[in-house]
Amino acid sequence: MEQKMNSVKPAEGKLGILVVGNGAVATTFMTGVLMTRKGLGKPVGSMTQYDKIRIGKGADKKYLPYKDIVPIADLNDIVFGCWDVYPQNAYQAAMYAEVLKEKDIEPVRDELEKIVPMKAAFDKNYAKRLDGDNVKCSMVNGQCQMPTRWEMVEMLKKDISDFKQKNGCARIVVLWAASTEIYVPVDEQVHYKLSDLEAAMKADDREHIAPSMCYAYAALTEGAPFIMGAPNTTVDIPAMWELAEKTKMPIAGKDFKTGQTLVKSGFAPIIGTRCLGLSGWFSTNILGNRDGLVLDEPANFRTKEVSKLSTLETILKPDVQPDLYGHGNDEDTQYYHKVRINYYPPRNDNKEGWDNIDIFGWLGYPMQIKINFLCRDSILAAPLCLDLCLLSDLAARAGRYGTQRFLSFFLKSPMHDYTQGEEAVNNLYQQYTMLKNAIREMGGYEADEEID
Repeated sequence: MEQKMNSVKPAEGKLGILVVGNGAVATTFMTGVLMTRKGLGKPVGSMTQYDKIRIGKGADKKYLPYKDIVPIADLNDIVFGCWDVYPQNAYQAAMYAEVLKEKDIEPVRDELEKIVPMKAAFDKNYAKRLDGDNVKCSMVNGQCQMPTRWEMVEMLKKDISDFKQKNGCARIVVLWAASTEIYVPVDEQVHYKLSDLEAAMKADDREHIAPSMCYAYAALTEGAPFIMGAPNTTVDIPAMWELAEKTKMPIAGKDFKTGQTLVKSGFAPIIGTRCLGLSGWFSTNILGNRDGLVLDEPANFRTKEVSKLSTLETILKPDVQPDLYGHGNDEDTQYYHKVRINYYPPRNDNKEGWDNIDIFGWLGYPMQIKINFLCRDSILAAPLCLDLCLLSDLAARAGRYGTQRFLSFFLKSPMHDYTQGEEAVNNLYQQYTMLKNAIREMGGYEADEEID
């Protein structure tokens, strides 16, 4: 088992994790890490804390946890901060979210109360259902007004710099765990070149520059990796790829793969591997937390719909197997695929997803598969937040920058270079191979698994 020189910088000093959002996902993530540090909880679902990867082959093979292959930051070195449109501290927000029981929050109350959200860079047009007043403003003629997009960038850069200095952090990672913004189509005149993006920010182009883009720009220019946990366009544009290359910072996105799409990316390969046909796949969800409220707005749901619809088409390909996947929709060009999300307050964070899958087999005889997943959205998202932050920090120390495709495993709509015709990898098992190979490579071992 040959190990080459490991060139990854050690995880020395404190790692600041700045979360955009202080809602259900963010507080579940932060509380869980703090409880785990005290030995009062287990980080179940976290790959970095539980998964083991094979290195070597034959008699030399070993199965090692990530920390024994690469220098992963220790949970005790994490310092949390956040931004949010609501002023409540992390303890108050965790209690309000009602994801975790009081017994799992109270032991770390003192630490959570110290996590007070900084004022958010916010534009209500991008999340009409939110109305918090803990937002950044610019004084104009004695009146508090929404800052320009470039002012937002400058304010956020200062927040990051100040947090890093105040908390003695050696490194920072910025994670978006806030609401889904309205859909922003990619515009070649604004989003393809960094110079055009910067010009639009300085011109306060509020139509093409979402607030999330200001967070990403600020993070990257302050030397912090940026992770997009919602389906927002944000860093999935060539201009941001250019900025990531220029700053030599990792970016990852988009949209945490938690419930229904996790099932879809794992189950669709079963249909494909077995060479069964697919006529249609109907997915619907009910969700009652703040995320569900925001997604009840059609313009915001459109962003999520684009993300959730993208999964199947790269796994079960009509052009590759037209007999199996080329019929079912109105145009009779491929199977019918529909996704719905419905806001249902009584369920709060306990999302329920239903999938009806119409398949066919020998001689075209139809069959059906029904999947009913009663999940807890934030419970599934929290370990993804931890893994994405730790692995983005690892990537930065390993000198990996730009889009981190090996993090596709954790994401619903993995970023890829669509300008060059690149296709996203959505097959869960192929994504897992990419993840393992990247860890092996960063650890100085051979990336010895291939994606078929």
